[in-house]
Amino acid sequence: MGGLREVAAPFVVPGPSGVAIRARLRVSDTDAAVLREVGAFLGALASRDLAMRSGQGLAHDAAAWAVRQRELSGASSSRWAGSITKATHDQWALARRGQVAEMVWLRGQIAAIEARLARPLGAEASKREGLVRGYGSRAERHAKSRRLHALKDRLAGLEADWADGRVHVVRGGKQLARLRHHLDQAGLDEHGWRERWQAARMFLAADGESGKRLGNETIRITTTGQVLIKLPAALAYLANAPQGRYVLDAVVMFRHRGEEWLDRISANNAVAYRIHHDTVRGRWYVTASWQRTPAPVLPLRTALAKGVVAVDMNDDHLAAWRLDIHGNPVGEPRRFFHDLSGHTQHRDAQIRHALTRLLHHARRHRDRRPRHRRRQVPGEARPQQALPPSDLLLPHRTAEGPPGGDGRRTGHRTRRGRPGLHLPVGCPALAAVPEHRAAARAQQAPPRARRLRRADGAVVEQRAARLRPHGPRAVHERALRFPGHLESFPVQRLPGVAVAPTTPLIGGLFQVW
Repeated sequence: MGGLREVAAPFVVPGPSGVAIRARLRVSDTDAAVLREVGAFLGALASRDLAMRSGQGLAHDAAAWAVRQRELSGASSSRWAGSITKATHDQWALARRGQVAEMVWLRGQIAAIEARLARPLGAEASKREGLVRGYGSRAERHAKSRRLHALKDRLAGLEADWADGRVHVVRGGKQLARLRHHLDQAGLDEHGWRERWQAARMFLAADGESGKRLGNETIRITTTGQVLIKLPAALAYLANAPQGRYVLDAVVMFRHRGEEWLDRISANNAVAYRIHHDTVRGRWYVTASWQRTPAPVLPLRTALAKGVVAVDMNDDHLAAWRLDIHGNPVGEPRRFFHDLSGHTQHRDAQIRHALTRLLHHARRHRDRRPRHRRRQVPGEARPQQALPPSDLLLPHRTAEGPPGGDGRRTGHRTRRGRPGLHLPVGCPALAAVPEHRAAARAQQAPPRARRLRRADGAVVEQRAARLRPHGPRAVHERALRFPGHLESFPVQRLPGVAVAPTTPLIGGLFQVW
């Protein structure tokens, strides 16, 4: 299978390690003015601390961190200073990770352009030899050569910044900062931009503390929904409650996971809060977040005890097909359609609705009782119905394209445009790595084909081919001669059996092209 990358083994995806819920704050004008003043004051301290941390570069250590925190504690408090320094450290680390990702992307772009420049003008691609096609015209070749020099200069500057520990960050976001010079294109005036800028640079976030009352001493929300904020020392004159606190008139009600949040603060477990202002809607929100106790990950054999519901993510639908323990399709494929047109809230709702229907479909197959039920051994993990979505965190998702391709972007979306798949307890997820379908069809396509939709065939191709090694060729040919008797041939895939390029991929029961 020359030209194809190595296929990784599937694994059980661990559950979510944290929870974040949000509720609206219906504040009064007085409360909004106080929140703006406190947020602007703490935001100025955060901006100063970020500039100091960025100037230290790689020379930063624990002693320098302690000096920064002592300077911030004098103007605010020790808890506010701890939250600010932690947020600064996280932002600096995120910028460093962004530099690494950009360097990887630039190297991929440079390698792709150099590979095409090395080919003669108008040369055809050769997948067998792993050669890309040449550029179609002299003008395109000249433009790409100029872009190559620009990318190399950009990479050299980025590598120098990485070596010196220099980052380029802006509190509030570079996109919003650059928007100041293009207000007409954005349909904003200076006043509207200024409101967004000030709201983005506010700092009203406090980390939780286990063992403290209601899990947080800085921003405290009681069991009745009352919000209390510990004011900085310089703004203590704004307090309307004892001990330098300000109590909002608004009452918070968390509708999503509200009972879990209530149980957590009742036990004085740590809960972090963040208050932010949405200037577009003119609303204030509070976000509560906490970490969960990591649940034990089921072994792969236990997760596959009742088969899987294989899932392939497409632009307009989720293609799902139930596979048995041997990787053979059972029943008919299911498609859960979604419409990604319209605004962001509509697209997110469509994705959530499709995932909800997918989870309900998996639960129905999981709860279906078998004819001959085996007695469960005490202490043994319960067999589950797993969901193996595509693992899109892959190094080959770059601008180079598939091996042997021409360097153009493929039609597959990256993980940035994919929703997160958070599964409930009892429905584990498996990560199965998809392969380049164009190269797979060219090199592994069998002579016979079953009439399936391409998306349905991709479900079986990407998942079942990884659940078990392929079976012997004799069983493949026998199943091909009797395609109607699927239940009569429970194929057990045998390890260590090599597969010829023309051998069917799915145990001989289904052809996927």
